[in-house]
Amino acid sequence: MKYIGMPMGMWVLFRKSFEHNLITEFGLDREAAKTVAVKAKPRYKEIIAGLPEFEKEDRFKMNVVNCALLAAFVLNMPERPDVKRLTTYYAGSMMTPAMKWFCRKSGKSKFSDKDISSMKATERLKAADRNPYSWNMEFYPYPDGSGYEARFSACGICTLMRELGLYDLVPAMCQLDYTMSEAGGTADFVREYTLASGGPYCDCGYKKKQRKGGRGYLRTA
Repeated sequence: MKYIGMPMGMWVLFRKSFEHNLITEFGLDREAAKTVAVKAKPRYKEIIAGLPEFEKEDRFKMNVVNCALLAAFVLNMPERPDVKRLTTYYAGSMMTPAMKWFCRKSGKSKFSDKDISSMKATERLKAADRNPYSWNMEFYPYPDGSGYEARFSACGICTLMRELGLYDLVPAMCQLDYTMSEAGGTADFVREYTLASGGPYCDCGYKKKQRKGGRGYLRTA
């Protein structure tokens, strides 16, 4: 994968927050945090260079790029973090004002015809059959019309983190699904299994938030 493009853009967008949260979450001083960030950049570029290009229709390229970004910082931290602290660190680093805006914008189109069509297209693509750093997904609409589940049998984050010796830290990234869904404002995220915790698949359930008073569901255009 080429660094120029999305990977470079993601570094520019999130480098400062990843560096700042080394101070707030792990107690590093400013100089130590800066040193981690300086070392993380070439490691990030190295990880990106080792990834294949994603198919144009593959919606999950950003996911694995974010994984590479987090991994580059973790691999240069003075001490290896545990999952609990890394979960807080990752959420704080990712949920910048720009990301919260993106989540709100995406939330407005959640459950729309375009959203459903995109989910079905992703199901048909089965990108992980050709790219081990992508995802395979099955789409399950809830029979009562309250939302849908995206069920993943292959996960590019799991593949990359296993190769980097960080597989046990994958749950710190999984938790962001809840955070982003809440920021979107139109869906409650529900989950029973993850591949990283030994489950048969990763289930990502999105239930339409009920209107105040419990009558009906919020609708999106």
